[in-house]
Amino acid sequence: MAINGFHAHVYFDEHTFSQAAALCQAAHQRFSIPMGHMHRKPVGPHPCWSCQLTLPRRLVGEVIPWLMASRNGLTVFVHGLSGDDLRDHTELVMWLGDSLPLDLSTFGLSP
Repeated sequence: MAINGFHAHVYFDEHTFSQAAALCQAAHQRFSIPMGHMHRKPVGPHPCWSCQLTLPRRLVGEVIPWLMASRNGLTVFVHGLSGDDLRDHTELVMWLGDSLPLDLSTFGLSP
């Protein structure tokens, strides 16, 4: 199963909203990558408020190190895009910062 790209979900709360928005906007502008909404509630399996950045495979080697160096304490959940959402969120993952339990009931699994 091929990994066709990645999502990086920047997690934040009411205290770090501005910091996360600035990080996501900077990534969007610097790398010309799509930036999703700044969700002020948990969405899908994500346990925190978040913003999704879509990373094409060709830019992962640039974007991930930049996020590592620029996240300034924010947690970033990165997962592959293989077409299998459960596998993408449980096996094809990396965490920048603290890892957090996901809500896998989104995928029909019991919590």
